[in-house]
Amino acid sequence: MIALLQRAATASVDIDNERVAEIGSGVVALVCAQPGDNESVADRLLERILTYRMFADEAGRMNRSVRESGGGLLLVPQFTLAADTRSGTRPGFSRALPPAEARALFDYLCAGARAAHPQVGAGRFGAHMRVSLVNDGPVTFWLELSH
Repeated sequence: MIALLQRAATASVDIDNERVAEIGSGVVALVCAQPGDNESVADRLLERILTYRMFADEAGRMNRSVRESGGGLLLVPQFTLAADTRSGTRPGFSRALPPAEARALFDYLCAGARAAHPQVGAGRFGAHMRVSLVNDGPVTFWLELSH
């Protein structure tokens, strides 16, 4: 699985002019499942997202996680993270998990996040979303876990 993490001052997801999720300070995670990914990989990815040190401690160093900072977590399904861009000018998506399996894994990840963290919002798999965020820093990290 892949997650592009962005430390955000604020973030939201709108679908058809309706706000479906919103957080204040926290982490936006754009998430993509790949062939071979399963619930075990999703569990490991969630633990990494919740414990990845992206927030400043008292000394100003990035030593605190979203869990420690008490910030929000916004999960957004993003199959284009698996795009094959090695050649040509049109990306291929054979490296993304098929939609039905990816939806189930994203839903599993969201349920786990809601059970483990007090403030979780999520985009909607397969929907055309408008994701807004104010990247704080900017701070952005790419996490990729293999199965």
